[in-house]
Amino acid sequence: MSEHDDDAADAAPDAAADEAAEATPLLCPSGGVPPVSVSVDEIARAADQLAKGSGPFAVDAERASGFRYSNRAYLIQIRRTGAGTVLIDPVNHGSSPIDVLRPVAEVLAEDEWILHAADHDLPCLAEVGMRPPALYDTELAGRLAGFERVNLAAMVQRLLGLGLAKGHGAADWSKRPLPDAWLNYAALDVEVLVELREAIAGELAGQNKSDWAAEEFEYLRSAEPTVTRRDRWRRTSGIHKVRNRQALAAVRELWTVRDQIARRRDIAPGRILPDSAIIAAAVADPKTVEELTKLPIFGGHKQRRSAHVWLAALEAARTNPDPPDSAEPQNGPPPAVRWAKRKPEAAARLDAARARLSELSERVHVPTENLVSPELIRRLCWDWQETNDVRGAVETFLRDGGARTWQRALVVPVLTEALSSPAAEAD
Repeated sequence: MSEHDDDAADAAPDAAADEAAEATPLLCPSGGVPPVSVSVDEIARAADQLAKGSGPFAVDAERASGFRYSNRAYLIQIRRTGAGTVLIDPVNHGSSPIDVLRPVAEVLAEDEWILHAADHDLPCLAEVGMRPPALYDTELAGRLAGFERVNLAAMVQRLLGLGLAKGHGAADWSKRPLPDAWLNYAALDVEVLVELREAIAGELAGQNKSDWAAEEFEYLRSAEPTVTRRDRWRRTSGIHKVRNRQALAAVRELWTVRDQIARRRDIAPGRILPDSAIIAAAVADPKTVEELTKLPIFGGHKQRRSAHVWLAALEAARTNPDPPDSAEPQNGPPPAVRWAKRKPEAAARLDAARARLSELSERVHVPTENLVSPELIRRLCWDWQETNDVRGAVETFLRDGGARTWQRALVVPVLTEALSSPAAEAD
C-alpha cells in the first residue's frame, strides 16, 4: 500500500472536515440496559444470545485503574448485530473464571472483534481466556486517518453525528453492586462500535490506508506482553529531586514495600502511599516515628499506624544502600537529553531523523509515533555504524525491530537520507 503514499496525503481530511456537526445525544442503549450476567447459567445464556447474532463483535471492558493493583476486567460488554448487548461480570468466580467464561470465549472466537484503544483491554480479556481471531481498533484507525481527536466520543460525534455523554470510565468498577448509571454508560460504549468501524474504514479506504491499518491491527492482536522491568521504582514521580545514593536507596525500599502491600491487598499503590510521600521521606531520612509523622501525608491516622513499616524500609536503605542485584542491566540507549555530551554524533543523527520523520508525518497525515516506534529510532541512531549500504542497514534494523511492511516502505527512504546527511555524519 506504500506506493499510494502521495494519494494518501491528498485524500487526508482537511482542517474544516475535522469540525464535527452538531451531535444528536445518545443517552441510552436502543434496547435498554441489559441485566448483568453473573451466574454460570446467566453467562451461558449470554453466550447463546451472542451466538444467534451475526458479524463482528463490539467489545469493551471496564477496569478499576487507580483503585486496584491488578489490571483485571470487572465488567465485559459485548454487542453483536442480531443479538444485542450483553454485560458480563467476570469476577467472583473463584479460581476458575476462565472455565465459567469459556462459553462466551468460544463464541467470540467465531468472528472479528471491534475495540476502541484495544491495547488497553486485550490484556485483561486474555486473562479470562478471551482472545480475538481478528481485530479492528477504531482508535488506532482514527490515528492512521489523521484525526486529531481519537477518543470514542469525539469519533462517534464526527463520523456518526451522535453525542456520547462523558461517563464513568475512571470509576471504581470493582464496586458491587454497580450503579444503574454506570451500566448505562458501559452499554453505550459498545452501542455504535460496529457502525463506527464501518465509518472509519470508509475514511481509511478513501485515503488508501486500509492495508496499513490491517497490518497494524494484526500486529496489535498478536503482540507478546512486554516484560516488566525490575527497576520500576526509578519511575517514581519526583525522583529527579533525589540527589544521593542513600536517598535513591530509600526510594527503592519504600517503593518496594509499598508495591508488596498493594499487590497483596489489590489496591492501587498510590492509595497506599503517594509518590510525593516516598520522595519526601527519602530526602528527609527520618529515623523516629516523631520525625516521620512530621512529614506531609505521614501525619495522618492511616500512615501513623504503618509508621514502623516505612521506618523499617528506610533503615534497610541505610544498611544496604546499593545491593549488587538492584541495578537493571543497561537495555538500550540513555535518555536523549544526555546524548549531546556523551555521543554528539548520535545526537546529530537523532535530530536529522526526527526532522525528516516530522515532515513525513505531515505529508501522510499519520502521527510520527505511529509511523515508527520512537524507541526504535533512538536505538537506530545511538547504535548506528557507518556502512556503504545505508538503506539496506536501515531496512534490516527496522525489520528486526518489528516495524511493519507499510512503515518500512515509508520511513526507510527518509531515514536513509537522514543518516547519509553531512549533519548526521558530523562527529
